Amino acid sequence: MRYPNARILIFAKAPIPGQVKTRLIPALGPTGAAELACDLLERLVRRLSGAHLAPVELWCSPDSEHPLFRALAASAGVALRTQQGEDLGERLSTAAEDALGRADAVLLLGADIPSLDADYCASALATLGESDAALGPAEDGGYVLLGLKAPAPALFTDMPWGGEHVAAMTRGRIASLGWRCSELPVLWDLDRPEDLMRYRCLKADRGDARPKARNVNV
Repeated sequence: MRYPNARILIFAKAPIPGQVKTRLIPALGPTGAAELACDLLERLVRRLSGAHLAPVELWCSPDSEHPLFRALAASAGVALRTQQGEDLGERLSTAAEDALGRADAVLLLGADIPSLDADYCASALATLGESDAALGPAEDGGYVLLGLKAPAPALFTDMPWGGEHVAAMTRGRIASLGWRCSELPVLWDLDRPEDLMRYRCLKADRGDARPKARNVNV
């Protein structure tokens, strides 16, 4: 393992129909959107855990009991932890602080970034050797990855999550801490119906096989 003293934290909601990828429900239906969430999460976990880059932790909401989470823990060796906090910012901050009590650096990731791979995470961890933070911007103005070497609640408080200014505000807050920040290439996340074709093309380019069917109605 290249970075045994780091942790990769993937944040995921239980793929329950009607509760995940809700902006895609008009295009896919509740079950189809939940199946897509399963697909995205499983592929990301297998890409990162299979690379043996750093220990991977799956931070689950509302808890870690969903069969998909349990299956990934058994087959991919990821640790399961439960998100804690009233909003996304508090959940991210709490998880980062928890993991930094056990590691020298953490990467915070969402589960819906099809083009994010082990090389991208390796670049982030490498830059943290010289920087205090690493930021992976998203096309929509948010971010797909945040790397930290120390807890920083200020980066997560009163943030307009889902808005187009999240990455810019995060850059500003990192600068206000006096930290050095390395910036990674811009990636896209799968959140809109127009992103579905990009995802299908990406899977075709990779030659990805479809994961085995899963029961999402839990």
